[in-house]
Amino acid sequence: MNHEEATETAAARPAVSVPSRPPAPPKHCGNCGAPMYGPFCYACGQPEKGMIRHLASVMADVADTIFNVDSRIFRSILPLYFRPGFLTNEYFAGRRTRYVTPFRLFFFLCVISFFAIQLSLDLDDANFNFVGEGQSGGIERAQTAAEVDTRLQESLEGLAAARSAAGHRAKAVAKIEKVEAQLHQKAQERLAWIQRRDEAKAAGRPAPPDPTADDDDGTLSIDGTPWDPVTHPIAVGWLPAFANAKLNSMAQHAKDNINAARKHPGEAIARLFSVLPQTLFVLMPLFALLLKIAYIFKRRLYMEHLMVALHSHAFIFMSLLVIVSLHLLIGWAGASATWLVPVLNLLRAAAWTWLPIYLFLMARRVYHQGWFMTTFKFCLVGFCYLFLLAFGLAGAAIASLTIA
Repeated sequence: MNHEEATETAAARPAVSVPSRPPAPPKHCGNCGAPMYGPFCYACGQPEKGMIRHLASVMADVADTIFNVDSRIFRSILPLYFRPGFLTNEYFAGRRTRYVTPFRLFFFLCVISFFAIQLSLDLDDANFNFVGEGQSGGIERAQTAAEVDTRLQESLEGLAAARSAAGHRAKAVAKIEKVEAQLHQKAQERLAWIQRRDEAKAAGRPAPPDPTADDDDGTLSIDGTPWDPVTHPIAVGWLPAFANAKLNSMAQHAKDNINAARKHPGEAIARLFSVLPQTLFVLMPLFALLLKIAYIFKRRLYMEHLMVALHSHAFIFMSLLVIVSLHLLIGWAGASATWLVPVLNLLRAAAWTWLPIYLFLMARRVYHQGWFMTTFKFCLVGFCYLFLLAFGLAGAAIASLTIA
């Protein structure tokens, strides 16, 4: 059989029909009933997957989300620190999915940097760096030489216990020794005043003024009269009663916190740091407004300036994180690897130097202006923002005193 006959024979055979699978019934959104053409409903946006499914599937999605966020963080961190203006320009160009959003980056680095700063301050040891009435045992208010000696010995005994608790921590021991020297100096100064006072009385002369007579005890004054929540409260005539009650409550907290700060300054520092993030959140839109005014002829939207502000502050927080990390490494190297200290000091100085340079280069690359105009506006905006920052920090300090 030749090729043509074989072809005719094959064509003459009846075709074998292969049974086809019936089409799968279309899925519908459980919320609005629209057909589903993907993992999300095109009509209402509800995802196809919910939480009512196998735990393994839920954990797989959680792991995927975590690793995806982490990859975007690492993809964003290096350009944020080493390439001024790169992330901002990428965001403006529409390439946003591959990087962490500006607000999330700002928030993440803000939290991490403040946490690292509080750890580096060593607030437990900060109490030894301040000799107020709580640490001195009231030496500065003693009226006799015997009382000075008694209070000095009590304070030294307390420091001896602190020295024992500090162990071999060189930093804490050095602070305790500094406080001991300050206590002895306070005792000598008080003894000298007591001697002058006694000599003046014996000679019939007026006693010299007590150097601690003007020191207050945390008492607040209103119109020259000590504040008291009952006898002399805060009462603003045009405010409702609940507002005046709130002011008096805040005044009570402030008085208590001022007295506590004298004895435990570390707690006051921690309280201040607790309100600093809120302060920066308030200042962020104001910084964007300064940029809007400075670059008004660029005709950019306010939200564009806000993205610049978010990336700028994210870089500042990351710089603080780098500097704090180097500071901690220097402390470690000073006890374990002294040969590393000069290198780490050099890196820390470079990190401080890079901070203003980066912000300057970022302004030039984002707004595309010449060196002269960029320098002028950088200095102008920087000065105005430093003024706002100082004002905000003062407000944060006052607010920290009113926290219960």
